[in-house]
Amino acid sequence: MNIVLLVAVMACLFIVIAACEPIAARLRLPFSVVLAVVGAMLGTVALLLQGSELSQRFPPEALEMLSLPIRSSVFLYMFLPTLLFQVSLSLNLRRMFDDWVPILVMAVAAVVASTVLIGTALSPFSDMSFMACLLLGAIVSTTDPSAVISVFRNIAAPQRLTRIVEGESLLNDAAAIALFGFFLTFVMAGIPDPTLEQALVDFPLLILGGVATGYVCARLALAGMSMISSHPTAQMSLSLALPYLTYVIAEQALHASGVIAVVVAGLAMNLAGPGRLAPAIWTSLTEIWEMLAHWAGSLIFVLAALLIPRLLGRATLFDVFLVLVVVLAAVAARALMLFGLLPLLARMNLSPKVDRPYRVALLWGGLRGAITLALALAVTENPLVPPHIKREVGILATGFTLFTLLVQGTSLRWVIRRLGLGRLAPLDLALSNQVIAVALQNVREEVAETAREHDLDREIVRAEAKRFAKRLEAAVSRAESAEEIADRDRITLGLVALAGRERDMILESFRQQLISSRLIEQMLSDVDRLMERTRVGGRDGYRSAGRLALGYGRRYRAAVWAHNRVYLSGWLSQMTADRFEMLLNQRLILSDLHGHIGGKIRRIHGKRIADLLHELLKRREEETARALEGLRLQYPGYSDEMERRFIRRTALRMEEREYDVLHGDGLIGQELYLTLRQRISVERAQVEQRPKLDLAVQKSELVRQFPLFADMEAEQRRALGHALKTVYVQPGEVLIRRGETPRNVFFIASGAVESEVAGQKLLLGRGEMFGQLAILTRKTRRAQVTAISHGTLLGLDEVQFKALLRGNTALQQAVQESAAKRGVTLDLDEVA
Repeated sequence: MNIVLLVAVMACLFIVIAACEPIAARLRLPFSVVLAVVGAMLGTVALLLQGSELSQRFPPEALEMLSLPIRSSVFLYMFLPTLLFQVSLSLNLRRMFDDWVPILVMAVAAVVASTVLIGTALSPFSDMSFMACLLLGAIVSTTDPSAVISVFRNIAAPQRLTRIVEGESLLNDAAAIALFGFFLTFVMAGIPDPTLEQALVDFPLLILGGVATGYVCARLALAGMSMISSHPTAQMSLSLALPYLTYVIAEQALHASGVIAVVVAGLAMNLAGPGRLAPAIWTSLTEIWEMLAHWAGSLIFVLAALLIPRLLGRATLFDVFLVLVVVLAAVAARALMLFGLLPLLARMNLSPKVDRPYRVALLWGGLRGAITLALALAVTENPLVPPHIKREVGILATGFTLFTLLVQGTSLRWVIRRLGLGRLAPLDLALSNQVIAVALQNVREEVAETAREHDLDREIVRAEAKRFAKRLEAAVSRAESAEEIADRDRITLGLVALAGRERDMILESFRQQLISSRLIEQMLSDVDRLMERTRVGGRDGYRSAGRLALGYGRRYRAAVWAHNRVYLSGWLSQMTADRFEMLLNQRLILSDLHGHIGGKIRRIHGKRIADLLHELLKRREEETARALEGLRLQYPGYSDEMERRFIRRTALRMEEREYDVLHGDGLIGQELYLTLRQRISVERAQVEQRPKLDLAVQKSELVRQFPLFADMEAEQRRALGHALKTVYVQPGEVLIRRGETPRNVFFIASGAVESEVAGQKLLLGRGEMFGQLAILTRKTRRAQVTAISHGTLLGLDEVQFKALLRGNTALQQAVQESAAKRGVTLDLDEVA
């Protein structure tokens, strides 16, 4: 093929893509619909020219281009990895984990249901085998959510709903393509006849092989990118190679699922990348991939649409009937998920409740796109597929795709409008009137100040002031005549605005490198959850989400188990250090939010609502301070190092800003400016090295602070520190059960426990011990001890405790006092 002609054609395709975007906006149609129509028109023109007498005058290269030498391998190896990797990279995975049940069920169950229902409905009318009908069902089960998501964003649909659609679409495509490969084996001729039993064994291996390949490739790529951290362009190049190499290795070398491998590689990069790469690098990487995915998605749509006339060239009237059968079966399968399974999950509290209008929008927004056409093309090109199956799959998949694009796609906005999803709710409408009035009042004051500063013509200023006053008066009138907003709703709206401001402050702190990249995703996920729960539950939702962000999740509990049971402390140390840093930053951000309440929120909602918001924010500040104080008690000294690190990072950022100002004002030259920036970079790299949280060192520090061990020699205290076992406990955890044989004594380093004996409860706190009486009296335990807060215990076995007791007067006195409180008489001479 003539390379010059190929480059010219590609340039023309990019011009077409550029032209389609403003046309789609002007016609208020989904971008993919316009691309498909334009591509089909170009394909029709190419087909007509190829069969006309004019084609005889064209050079051979032009005739080759008119014949559209587009192969399915172009889609599957060049464009598909880009699309899948970018979507995996851009998802908010930590927030999606909250909704993993509906996402997984809607993705996997919807694909299986759609494949089976379409195959079953088509089989009685088609000449294809049942397996070929199932193959077609898998092909048309891939969805293109871009249209419905863009509409949802335009109407400000709940973020949770949009997130479910995005996650479902990614896994939907992966599952459908995996099923496509599964059924394709059964329709190919000339290979050993596959059995269902063998296929069911091979299919999980196909998936697991893809998962393992994607994860290993992503980890290797991240390790390589970390090694070349001083070369940003090299890091970008390495990220570009990752999805393509992963796909090729999985498909060609390991015969696993390349699609699953690319999705897992993107998800692994999404989770680990922000913590391994610099913030600026990660931001640039995501922006580059977003642009690459836009080009890949547009090209795959145009190129696939060019093939539509060729695929539909031999369609008959009966084929139209079969397309309608596929349409009805696909809609029925999607309706079964949306109106049957999704409400069931909501009733079981496994999924957010999705209102009926949104479910109708999701039903009608199930568009099919370029991936469906690419899979159909792969079947038509496969020499091992019988000709009648090639023909029918190509026609039905193409016809179904055209129906979803030209019928559902063009009418989607109308459906949204008829469902009332595009209108502002009464509460939002009433609030918008007040917001406009307050905003115009602020604008009038600022414009007047600007006019005075610049000494503008008084007549012009007066005329414009009168004109603006009329507009302001009309806005105030609408605000006063609007329906009064209840205080409960005003509190909810104020809290949502407050959470939004908190999110902006987190992002600003990240840009100023005051928050490390390893924490930004978690903090943003927490504040997103805060906004969503506040919208649904008001102030109660705000409080519960705030407490949830301060709590210890499943990962932390798993890390505690690993430390307590198998003595693996690295994971717990890392998570505890992250928690320290997050709480320090959150405390400062919360304190700054009071100024936002006293400013714009107070002007919109009034003093009474602002005071309530101040009170709610103070409670969050107090809860954060208590959580931070608990860590300080558990890990004395470490919090001081973290605060010093924060101050140094802040000072470096301020110093860097000063140099930027001096350079911008021309007071320092470029050479000196670059030298100063390099010095800042070196110092920042040193500050970024977070102090290591050594749990063993912290244990020694805890031992030193116990009054019982204050008089011990340093060498004795060090030996005791080695003997003591650190145990981290959580609220509600039973530490000692009645009837147990006594084995250990525990000293409370932080937190509190409750001891219950014969119905009487005794509260024990920091510096106290429990479990010693059962050992010394040689009786089974009569008490049950339960942790009532997060805490740290230091455990000592029976032999070591008795040895310690014999040489420690303070400990003997403490044991006698605790025995007296419980009415027990002890003779410590017998212990020896």
